[in-house]
Amino acid sequence: MAKILLVEDDLALVEELREVFQREGHSVDTMYNGQSASEALKSFAYDLIILDVNIPIINGVDLCQKFRSSGGTTPLLMLTGLTSDTDKERGLDSGADDYLTKPFSSRELLARIRALVRRSPAPPVEELRFRDLVVETNGKKVRRGNSEIKLWAKEYDVLVFLLRNVNHIFDADALINRVWPMEAEVSGEAIRQCVKRLREKIDIEGEPSIISTVKGFGYTIKNI
Repeated sequence: MAKILLVEDDLALVEELREVFQREGHSVDTMYNGQSASEALKSFAYDLIILDVNIPIINGVDLCQKFRSSGGTTPLLMLTGLTSDTDKERGLDSGADDYLTKPFSSRELLARIRALVRRSPAPPVEELRFRDLVVETNGKKVRRGNSEIKLWAKEYDVLVFLLRNVNHIFDADALINRVWPMEAEVSGEAIRQCVKRLREKIDIEGEPSIISTVKGFGYTIKNI
């Protein structure tokens, strides 16, 4: 199973591909413009990026170049309706590992995904630490002291996002935009409930909460 970032502004194609990926056991995050995708790549690790060329704000070629120049090594498959050799050359020269023109079959896309994931080197082990809380992002394991903690997917995403942005404060809207960027139905109350559950799981009774609330501003993990 791979964790895939799909960057595509064709809503019908997004829904079609989401169903295809989920049937194969993959998890998928979807972004509809290059700016949102760039922010997601700063905050989360993916096994594969599928990137359309003609997306708003930052186009696919520029986003790929930016990601590679920042040290990003995740395999990247570029999608486009542009079919000329020059367009393909431009996409591959920007840092894409493979290039698929539209329209394409789901079977071909899945075969290319399998090939890219097989060729991908094992990601470096990453541990995020705060006090005695440890998150191993490769295996998505969370423990405090000697006890392993089971988190739901979005609880884990919120925790990792805050750990990667220690001392920065994020209100509910900011968390929705960064952790739930494509789920418009998520409310501020849903964020508050998620943080509440997360605290119940990671905090130790009698000790200060790992996640601090800054009244009137939002949530943060303070390392000061």
